[in-house]
Amino acid sequence: MPHISMTVNGKVASGDVDGRVLLVDYLRDDLGLTGTHVGCDTSQCGACVVHVNGTAVKSCTMFAFEADQAKIGTIEGQAEADGTLCAVQQAFREHHGLQCGFCTPGMVMSAVALLKETPKPNEADIRAYLEGNICRCTGYHNIVKSVLAASGQDVAARVVD
Repeated sequence: MPHISMTVNGKVASGDVDGRVLLVDYLRDDLGLTGTHVGCDTSQCGACVVHVNGTAVKSCTMFAFEADQAKIGTIEGQAEADGTLCAVQQAFREHHGLQCGFCTPGMVMSAVALLKETPKPNEADIRAYLEGNICRCTGYHNIVKSVLAASGQDVAARVVD
């Protein structure tokens, strides 16, 4: 069994892991970080998106040992230590960017990555970037509004209800 070590949300995590264990399962089962969801097991839904060395990755497509020595960010690491939500989380809350909440961690992680790459995206940019994330509840309208709001843009002027 490979021994791996990674920094997850700023804390070192290490242990022995079977070579067949996916990163999503390692995060959930071994580290107890259950905010990263397993949705489809086929890399279609995006519920498992995490950041690996700053890049948004579907953690159901990566073995845990492939993340050895990596810096991993999960939804649990987005809020401040005192519980203050990050801008994207707060915008999702304020603009109703979630309903059942199952896709929300992956959507937030993807949106954070988008805003890092494109600080002021337009609606088309957001919709294109989130294509790999499936939401069966919202129709994406409020998710787009949330990402626009998190980027500091005027939501009312950009997205028509």
